[in-house]
Amino acid sequence: MRRHRNVKIVATLGPASNDYAMIRALHEAGADVFRLNMSHGDHAEIKARHEIIRQVEKDLNSPIAILADLQGPKLRVGVFANGEEELVPGAAFRLDLDDAEGDVNRVKLPHKEIFDALEPGAHLLVNDGKIKLRVKECGANFADCEVIVGGMISNRKGVNVPDVVLPLAALSAKDRRDLEFVCALGVDWLALSFVQRPADVDEARALAKGRAAIMSKIEKPNAVKMFDEILAVSDGIMVARGDLGVELPVQNVPPIQKQLVRKCRAAAKPVIVATQMLESMIDSPMPTRAEVSDVATAIYEGADAIMLSAESAAGSYPIEAVTTMSNVAGEVESDPTYTEIIEASRRAVRTTVADGIVAAAREIAETTDVKAICCFTQSGTTALLVSRERPRVPIIALTNYAETARRLCLSWGTNCVVTGHVDRFKDAVIEAVRAALAQELATETDMIVVTAGVPFNTPGSTNILRVAPCAERLIYAADPE
Repeated sequence: MRRHRNVKIVATLGPASNDYAMIRALHEAGADVFRLNMSHGDHAEIKARHEIIRQVEKDLNSPIAILADLQGPKLRVGVFANGEEELVPGAAFRLDLDDAEGDVNRVKLPHKEIFDALEPGAHLLVNDGKIKLRVKECGANFADCEVIVGGMISNRKGVNVPDVVLPLAALSAKDRRDLEFVCALGVDWLALSFVQRPADVDEARALAKGRAAIMSKIEKPNAVKMFDEILAVSDGIMVARGDLGVELPVQNVPPIQKQLVRKCRAAAKPVIVATQMLESMIDSPMPTRAEVSDVATAIYEGADAIMLSAESAAGSYPIEAVTTMSNVAGEVESDPTYTEIIEASRRAVRTTVADGIVAAAREIAETTDVKAICCFTQSGTTALLVSRERPRVPIIALTNYAETARRLCLSWGTNCVVTGHVDRFKDAVIEAVRAALAQELATETDMIVVTAGVPFNTPGSTNILRVAPCAERLIYAADPE
């Protein structure tokens, strides 16, 4: 199923998108990747959704990536005797480890690790930042705070601690169970929440054992500070603007988004821009103009993918939300300004033979009448390098591994095709031509660029480039030797 756009769309599944008909309709409307949110739904529900996605993939003969998003440690206050209380600015409020129900003066915060890390002057944000507290005095089991921004506080509201690096692992006991479960199911990507340091990613990778690629969610201030190190050990990045906008001043988020997207592109690693992209479409069939502009901005920046959360998981208009994203992408990518921006932001990377091959493929495609770049890839690395170049012509990623094709569904511009076994370059050209014709990206009078590595089936060996006429398929068919 070929898309007439390059940016990919991630759709979260949930109560509003829970059966075969809806999931198939979402894929046909434009969803390239389905996100399974491990914060909601038990293992039986997750398994059922996974099976439906794979059935849709089989029925439509279209690779689909599945992203399992791990919950991460959730920091929450305890419960209140009255269910809720109103905190007023200037008032004193204590957080402690006492099991007693809370009142207007105190509440339990059942996370000793927070008290171990707090210092006077640190801030705590409650209920997505609606309430702001400043620590005046703290110890091993308490923090006496002043209410800076007041509001209603109620049972089990979330707590953010932006000023300190918390001594918490990114993977809770629940996350470890969920990770093993979804890896056994066969998901393609693992999104790791609460990443603060590269070691968090290393831990998840060790547990995944190569069964899924690791995507780090950037939602903590320390993750921004250590982004280069985190990017180096990650397979992909999600710019999770929700928590990021709580823990940092909201005005900081747009430039951070731009910086992270460019760094990911330079590293040839896919990046998703996520959170509140079409939030109003949870309840409305039409987005706001500001939301459309936000989606367009992420596309102009060169993001690999844009993501829907509650819009497709729990909203009333999931298909309309996907369709809107796809339509915005098509309009942006047809804008000449888009091409100018993308090409102006391209960084020349020439450190390996493969870098040189894919750069040459892009330059040839853009200076001649070549219709597509076809790359054979085992691990997906070659396709990622071609995608980094953001060529003006379509990319066809050919592999004999279904797992590789699925993971590449997240990467900009890739049309993923699972081929049969190929061990000669002549066969590679035939398969490339067949794929270009089948996807109507070329005719038998056109030419394509084919890249591959010889010897075949050796990851990271990209070392050959050929400009091939599509009519060559007929020549080889007449002379198989």
